[in-house]
Amino acid sequence: MTNCSKYTRQYFMPPVKCMKWAEKEYIDKAPVWCSVDLRDGNQALVIPMSLEQKIDFFKLLVRIGFKEIEVGFPAASETEYQFLRALIEQDLIPDDVTIQVLTQAREHIIKKTFEALKGAKKAVVHVYNSTSVAQREQVFKKSKEEILKIAVDGAALLKELAEETEGNFLFEYSPESFTGTEPEYALEVCNAVLDIWQPTPDKKAIINLPVTVQHSMPHVYASQIEYLSENMKYRENVILSIHPHNDRGCGVADAEMGVLAGADRVEGTLFGNGERTGNVDIVTLALNMYSQGVDPELDFSNMVEICEQYEEYTGMHIDERRPYSGALVFAAFSGSHQDAIAKGMKWLEEKDPKHWTVPYLPIDPKDLGRNYDADVIRINSQSGKGGVGYILETKFGLNLPAKMREAMGYAAKAVSDHTHKELMPEEIFELFKKTFENVVEPLNIHEVHFQQTEGGITTTVTSTFAGSQKSVTEAAGNGRLNAVSNALKKAYGLKYDLVTYQEHALEQSSSSKAIAYVGIRKPDGSLAWGAGVDPDIIRASIDALVTAINNR
Repeated sequence: MTNCSKYTRQYFMPPVKCMKWAEKEYIDKAPVWCSVDLRDGNQALVIPMSLEQKIDFFKLLVRIGFKEIEVGFPAASETEYQFLRALIEQDLIPDDVTIQVLTQAREHIIKKTFEALKGAKKAVVHVYNSTSVAQREQVFKKSKEEILKIAVDGAALLKELAEETEGNFLFEYSPESFTGTEPEYALEVCNAVLDIWQPTPDKKAIINLPVTVQHSMPHVYASQIEYLSENMKYRENVILSIHPHNDRGCGVADAEMGVLAGADRVEGTLFGNGERTGNVDIVTLALNMYSQGVDPELDFSNMVEICEQYEEYTGMHIDERRPYSGALVFAAFSGSHQDAIAKGMKWLEEKDPKHWTVPYLPIDPKDLGRNYDADVIRINSQSGKGGVGYILETKFGLNLPAKMREAMGYAAKAVSDHTHKELMPEEIFELFKKTFENVVEPLNIHEVHFQQTEGGITTTVTSTFAGSQKSVTEAAGNGRLNAVSNALKKAYGLKYDLVTYQEHALEQSSSSKAIAYVGIRKPDGSLAWGAGVDPDIIRASIDALVTAINNR
């Protein structure tokens, strides 16, 4: 990494300033989506999909809502050919879905492609040839005029064969390696192809400008797209398409800026699968729009199932941090993040605002079929009171006092730190019960009797402390819990102040149990906590006091 001078910029800026796209704030409507998972994505797999897997994947793409699906390169292999035939012969293509096939601008390949399409009601035939300086000079060793002739001859053959073949065929042309091509020359080639096809309002043509290799920052690509969009012939009858790859990690940005610059259509894959660093991730693109209140016209409401099926068909793994789809993208381990999310969810519940607004969650995980307790609030040694309290409240119905949440948070952090693992919600609940609920060692109360007097409440308490049993009579207090507390202090010389008491029902029914929370302040000023659960709220509060004393 010491010789960067061997590299230089390989892209070309338009001959005029093209910056109108920069004045736009956001994408205001969904582009036409074309999935290329079954061709571009499939050819990038270590083990390409079988015929059965491709059929299942096609059905998944249809369920998600894709109306254009590139199904393969039928002249490239027998599996590709048979897949296309299976879709046609088994009538698997819905009437509102258009399949797309890819072909090089070579005569025998184009002819075999149309053979494979026999019986198709409609299809996009996508022809391409490389136009970049590097490809012209190093691979084809041809002049600009010769490269243009390849494109024109391919376009003419498409038109000729489409007229001879039954079916409704639309044409698409890609100047492959567009980003390494001079924009003026790319425009010349595309216009020459369009002159052959003569697109009309009823039969538009698709011009696709791919980021075959990412050479530039996204704003450069946007300027290139804008230049062609504004100078292309038959523009009103052209569907301008983009196909970003991800060599510089800017596939999503290229696509978004490309749409701002005039693109009408986006080709990409689920989760960005593709050669080298992959294609643009349509999941991310669509959900970026969704999070801004724009309908992407694709349905990812069952993201977990989509991820599982994708991994099964492709053998690929979806990274845990991939936007929207990764297993951990909504997970908050940080204590401050968890606290903010928990408070945000509470605010949302109380205020019921028109629009979603929760700290750290740009989109509601439930819209993607995820849930808060398993996917959002995750507990490990970095977590705090907010997350632990949120899980105990939302999953198990425990509304701990604020300071008790803090104590429970420290308890969970300590266990996670010691075991070096994340704690699942059930483990957190079990830890709460073990640490704070109905603890009866070393102090345990066996019998309690109350009597109402003119001065308040008196009680008789029989208890055991560290193996020593005592019975205290006529201990007084301003309430039952206070009277029991005074009895225990009298019996064992305990020193503490009863500072917090809170209770609520665990279930809304006639047979529901109650839970009580008690906090006591020790002589050193620190707090100890206990909880008691019982159908009788008095007994629950006494058990909570006993546990707090045992946790001193």
